[in-house]
Amino acid sequence: MAHAPQIRIPATYIRGGTSKGVFFRLKDLPEAAQTPGAARDALLMRVIGSPDPYGKQIDGMGGATSSTSKTVIVAKSSKPDHDVDYLFGQVAIDKPFVDWSGNCGNLSAAVGPFAITSGLIDPDRVLDNGIAIVRIWQANIGKTIIAHVPMTNGAVQETGDFELDGVTFPAAEVQLEFLDPAAEEEGAQGAMFPTGHLVDDLDVPGVGTLKATMINAGIPTIFVNADAIGYAGTELQDAINSDEAALKKFETIRAHGALRMGLIKNLDEIASRQHTPKVAFVARPADYTASSGKPVNAGDVDLLVRAMSMGKLHHAMMGTAAVAIATAAAIPGTLVNLAAGGGERQAVRFGHPSGTLRVGAEASEIDGEWAVKKAVMSRSARVLMEGWVRVPAV
Repeated sequence: MAHAPQIRIPATYIRGGTSKGVFFRLKDLPEAAQTPGAARDALLMRVIGSPDPYGKQIDGMGGATSSTSKTVIVAKSSKPDHDVDYLFGQVAIDKPFVDWSGNCGNLSAAVGPFAITSGLIDPDRVLDNGIAIVRIWQANIGKTIIAHVPMTNGAVQETGDFELDGVTFPAAEVQLEFLDPAAEEEGAQGAMFPTGHLVDDLDVPGVGTLKATMINAGIPTIFVNADAIGYAGTELQDAINSDEAALKKFETIRAHGALRMGLIKNLDEIASRQHTPKVAFVARPADYTASSGKPVNAGDVDLLVRAMSMGKLHHAMMGTAAVAIATAAAIPGTLVNLAAGGGERQAVRFGHPSGTLRVGAEASEIDGEWAVKKAVMSRSARVLMEGWVRVPAV
C-alpha cells in the first residue's frame, strides 16, 4: 500500500505572553511554502492539526483554543531600519483556513528572542549582557514593533521574576513598543476611527442599538458597554463560552461592526474573517475573582474589559486588543476612556478574566484628528520545545 512519508521542518514552539505558537524561519519552510498561497496555508494547517471537526487538534501542535492555534514566520527584514519581518497566521480550528488579517500581540513578545536565538540578528546588534533592541516589521498590518529583549552571558534571558496574569510561572520581562499603532486595514474607512467618530450608534438586528467605539489600533476592535448587552464586566470564560445564544450575539455584533468599519463589504464575508475585528465589552471597576482564584479588587484597576477571540471569550487579553485598549483609554470620550473615569491619561490598569494588566499609550489631537505615537506593554516569552515538526508530504 502506497503511503506518503513525513517531512520534517525546523521549528520552535514558544509561549509568548498568554499565547503559544509554532515559529519558523522563512528560509526553513519547503520552497512552495516560502511564498503566500495555498501551499503555505495547507502546510501550517497540517502542522497545527486543522481543520479538526472534533475541535481538539489532536493530530497537530495546536491546543484547540484561539490562544494556541497560532503560527509565526520570521525572516531577515526587507525593510530599512528593521531587523526582521514577522508574519502571523491564526489557524482556524474546525475550518480549513488561515487568517492573515491581523497581528498577535502576545506572540510579538517572542519574535525578538526567536530572531536572536535563530541567528537572524546581526551579532553586532546584540549585547552579551543588558537589553538587546530588536526592530520588528509586523508584515500583517505594516507596523513597527520595538522589542526590548534581556540578554545574559550572550544568550536570551528567559527566566526571571516578572509575573503576567494568565501565565502560571514568572519569567523574564520583554517590553514592547507598538509604534504608530493605528492599523491601516485594507478596505477600512479611514485610519484610527474608521467611522470618523469616537462613539457611534451601532444597529445590531436582534440585539438593539448599541453605543460603540470602533477603533483600528493594534487590531480592529469594537468596544461596547457591558451593561448594554446584559453583563457586569466581571464574567469569566464559562459564563459566556457555554452560552450558545451569547456567542451568536457577539458574532452578530462583530459582523455588523466590521461592516460599519469598512472591513467587509457584506455580512457573509465575516465567516472567513475570524481573527478580526475583535469585540470587547467594558465596565467600571468592580470586585471579582479571577479564573486562578485570585481576588481582584475594584481599587486595583481603572476599568474592566472582556474580549472575544475566534468566537470565544479570551482567557486573559489578546496583546493586540491590549494595544487597542491603551489607545482608546488615552483618548477622552471613547467608551474605554469613559469606563476608566474619563479625562486625559497615559496608562490604565484593566481587569480581565485572569487578573490585571497595565498598558500605556501616548495620544495627541492634531487638527481635530487623534494620533497615537506608540503604545507600550510588557510581556514575557519562553521556548517550550525546539527541533523539527513533522507533517505528511503532499
